Amino acid sequence: MGGDFAPKATIAGAVMAKTELGTSDQIVLIGDEKKIYQQLKEENTDPKDFHIIHAAEEITMGEHPLKAFKTKPNSSINIGFGLLKAKEIDAFSGAGNSGAMVVGATYALKPITGVIRPCGAAILPKQNGGITILLDIGTNPDPKPDVMYQFGILGSIYAEFVYGVKNPKIGLLNIGEEEEKGNLLSQSAHQLMKDTNDFNFIGNVEGRDLLNDKADVIVCDGFTGNVVLKQLESMYRVLLKRGLIDDYTKRFNYENTGGSPILGINSSVVMGHGISSPIAIKNMLLLSKDISYSDLYEKIAQTLNK
Repeated sequence: MGGDFAPKATIAGAVMAKTELGTSDQIVLIGDEKKIYQQLKEENTDPKDFHIIHAAEEITMGEHPLKAFKTKPNSSINIGFGLLKAKEIDAFSGAGNSGAMVVGATYALKPITGVIRPCGAAILPKQNGGITILLDIGTNPDPKPDVMYQFGILGSIYAEFVYGVKNPKIGLLNIGEEEEKGNLLSQSAHQLMKDTNDFNFIGNVEGRDLLNDKADVIVCDGFTGNVVLKQLESMYRVLLKRGLIDDYTKRFNYENTGGSPILGINSSVVMGHGISSPIAIKNMLLLSKDISYSDLYEKIAQTLNK
């Protein structure tokens, strides 16, 4: 039920995803049962193709995340995290209240042992056809240096096991390449990272390096990451309106990835954009599957245990 265009866009996207998933994969739809059946009928889709679970309550986009999560136990978000915790589903995704999704992931699933702060990650298109992973993108607007260090670990594992990048290059976003550049947070994080054996740290990178091949993973605080991500989304919309879209700039469309995983928790959770279209919902579900099949959270736990 989450998202600006739910449940119509959500269910249309689920129907699209169903055609691309394997025969052993099943999509679980959690929400107002009556509306789900009605929308599936409009999509000319047999409800038996999905597993439907009724949720009598809904957490809307404008509600306070923690308060709503605690006072609406029968919401689709609460039920979804309950199913995930009980291992009755393998991945949970939603395009609704992102704050409630983070709260649910933290309270219901708990961070992986050793993870200080879970974080969100976004995919940026490189000019050479590859991808850059940017993290954090808003979950931690004011982290400590040791949290930034862990972002390097989380991003490295995500790049390797979900996107197949061997020995990914980890950069720290800064206002200059020199070690002494930046604010106190950046300088302190650099000191922790520069001699690490936990990931392949290449040093500071600048804003102009976001889309080239200098780094595979770029670490920053959530405040900066969120500004960067939304600026790139704005740039795409401007190019689209001006008719300046080509094969490369099309890759900036948020619909292509569909969502952002919450890294560092004990299961697979993906948050979608509030304005998600059916295509975005479809790709959010496919990303959820890829993350689940990669056993990402188990690999993060194994790495931290070492």
